[in-house]
Amino acid sequence: MDPAILLRTGLLMLLAYVMGSVPVGSLVAQRVGGPDLRSVGSGRTGGTNALRVLGRKWAAVVVLGDLLKGAVPVMIARIVTGDPWVEVLCGGAAVAGAIWSVFAGFRSGRGVGTGVGTMLVIQPLGVLLATPVFVLVILLTRYVSLGSLLGSAAMVPAMLLVLLVVPETPLPYVLYAAVGAALIWLAHADNIDRLIHGTERKFDLDLLAGKPPGG
Repeated sequence: MDPAILLRTGLLMLLAYVMGSVPVGSLVAQRVGGPDLRSVGSGRTGGTNALRVLGRKWAAVVVLGDLLKGAVPVMIARIVTGDPWVEVLCGGAAVAGAIWSVFAGFRSGRGVGTGVGTMLVIQPLGVLLATPVFVLVILLTRYVSLGSLLGSAAMVPAMLLVLLVVPETPLPYVLYAAVGAALIWLAHADNIDRLIHGTERKFDLDLLAGKPPGG
């Protein structure tokens, strides 16, 4: 392969990792005078812990930020290269940054919001098909982690369905659904252990109705 192309791909992946590493949850908590999300609740900086600690308004900001730090690097890769392989490599780098942030001691979120952000650019129809699994599992079990695990896994059959409906869907997009799900499952290793042993914390649905954090 052309060294210039390799260099460009590497730089785009580095940019994606750095963007994915931005600890949005920690920055928002600091901005509003809240506690460091890594020291309370689940110890993670994603939207769920932000909702528990900061409330709906600021959790929405965190979720939006996490979506953008996944979507923007993939969009940049698409504009610069138009190569689906580079897009998915940058998507994976952004998710890796969200999970193992260089700015947060290589421990930040679970990569779910950022992963969804990458898929919204790569193939939004796949997100549309997989989202009901995520929502229904949480409503039925009140385990956000289980919803995230099954929702990410559902992205694989969702993308296979997309491939049937839109045969011109690039193969890298379908493969990325599996790789992205694997990264998210890896980030949920401790949740999986707690789910198996029945010690996983359930989600308080009242928080979605505006119940004050800690109330």
